[in-house]
Amino acid sequence: MKFIQFLLKTSWLNIVIAAVAGLVSGGCNAKLIWLINQAVGQAAVSHSLLYFLGLVTATLLTSTSSQFVLISLSQNAIYRLRLRLSENILAAPLQHLEMLGSNRLLATLTDDVRVLSHTVSVIPNVCTDLATIVGCLTYLVWLSSDVFIVIFAITAIAVWCTHSTLGKAQQLFAIAREEEDHLFKHFQAIATGTKELKLHRSRREEFLTEELQGSAATMRQKNIAAMRIFALADGLGQFSLFAILGFTLFILPRFVETSPAMLASYALTTTYLAIPIQNLLHRLPDFLRGNVALRKIERMKLALAQEAELDIPATHRMTPQNVSQHCQVELEQVTYTYHPDGDEHGFSLGPVSLSLQPGQVTYLIGGNGSGKSTLAKLITGLYPPMTGKVSIDGVAIADHNREWYRQHFSAIFSDFHLFERCLGCDRPNLDHEAKRYLKQLQLDHKVSVRNGVFSTIHLSQGQRKRLALLTAYLEDRPVYLFDEWASDQDPLFRELFYREILVRLKEQGKTILVITHDDRYFHLADQIIKLEYGQIESQLSMTVGARG
Repeated sequence: MKFIQFLLKTSWLNIVIAAVAGLVSGGCNAKLIWLINQAVGQAAVSHSLLYFLGLVTATLLTSTSSQFVLISLSQNAIYRLRLRLSENILAAPLQHLEMLGSNRLLATLTDDVRVLSHTVSVIPNVCTDLATIVGCLTYLVWLSSDVFIVIFAITAIAVWCTHSTLGKAQQLFAIAREEEDHLFKHFQAIATGTKELKLHRSRREEFLTEELQGSAATMRQKNIAAMRIFALADGLGQFSLFAILGFTLFILPRFVETSPAMLASYALTTTYLAIPIQNLLHRLPDFLRGNVALRKIERMKLALAQEAELDIPATHRMTPQNVSQHCQVELEQVTYTYHPDGDEHGFSLGPVSLSLQPGQVTYLIGGNGSGKSTLAKLITGLYPPMTGKVSIDGVAIADHNREWYRQHFSAIFSDFHLFERCLGCDRPNLDHEAKRYLKQLQLDHKVSVRNGVFSTIHLSQGQRKRLALLTAYLEDRPVYLFDEWASDQDPLFRELFYREILVRLKEQGKTILVITHDDRYFHLADQIIKLEYGQIESQLSMTVGARG
């Protein structure tokens, strides 16, 4: 099973230690059964009390030790899986993540890991049950190998019948899990499209009945069918135990000469076995769900790993010594094509050639769908060009140094994410700098900062963008990108952005790219690039007179 392979890869040594301890526990359990049988068949067994207490102690110690080892192993496995999966997601190219969809990523990170964590948590009890079963079966062999062979044959038939149904159940669980990706997409639609759904009753009702309800109903149907199979398997398992008990007590003595004491021992041991066997049957759904979740995680991890980007070589890490504060970014005949939702034609950008100079403000303008955001992702290195060349200060960018190249940019995209901490900006005077910027951006009455943590990020969209600008200030990168930053600002701050904030960055020698529709400020740009249908329609360098 994939699940067992996963645990063995985590730490095979711990598995061996736990297995040995579990087997010792099972042996002690078998010895206890033997001792109980002896006690039942004898009148005076007071001398066996110490032996009984010793076996009980050994059983508890070995069982508990096995569980301790497996608990640590299982939780470490989940911990490493979460970290590795998150690292793979962060290492994957942006366009690959966009193709997978956030709903699939969230379903894997939340539900699959949760299911797997639950499955791992039952491993210690399963091992104890298995050890008990092995010990009791060993005792049955010791009692009578001939009787054991007959009973084992009956048990094997029952196990085969049960196992033949499990494949169908796992298929049903797998189908339900695939449907869960669609359900997560619908949940995202509820979270992000609440306003649109509330304003249109017919849309809301159709979404609930045809989209969300359809996925939820399919999941329910498949899970019910799978669980019914397990209910039948559980019933078959219990029937098998009773059948074995009845066969041993009422049929076997007619064909095989057996003593009443041995029959009593078999009956007692078989009854004792009922509890661990039923426990295993009840946990089979957890194991199959865990196996489905692990396969889903492994497929996702493999897909991400295949697309993983190269890490930054040590010689290319961002340090004050190897990064110039004045960088020239150039694109030469760059093209890019993507195919959203399997569209054969998709959208094509380029060929585009442009130059962004230090100490210069470039406006990128154009209509919706003209390719501005795609070009911005190409410029910042989030998308690799399909053809053409991207360079910074004459250094050509390829796969081996693209991650290093991206570290030159501070960007605030239109769909930006605001973190609660100033991550990656650790320095002794961080709070002092942040407070100064909070005052400049008129946020000091709303937000405070302590140890690099903002007191709140629950602000209006315009204020959130100002807080994102504060973070960009603290990063102090040589190239700045603003994607419609001023669109959510009031007139006062919009004026401040174009006439003061950009000017200050320009005076520091920063390379600045601004995506904007604010034509009343076009005269303040050093360069204006107009994009239409993925092509540069015009590229205008402004003179000092024109800017004035």
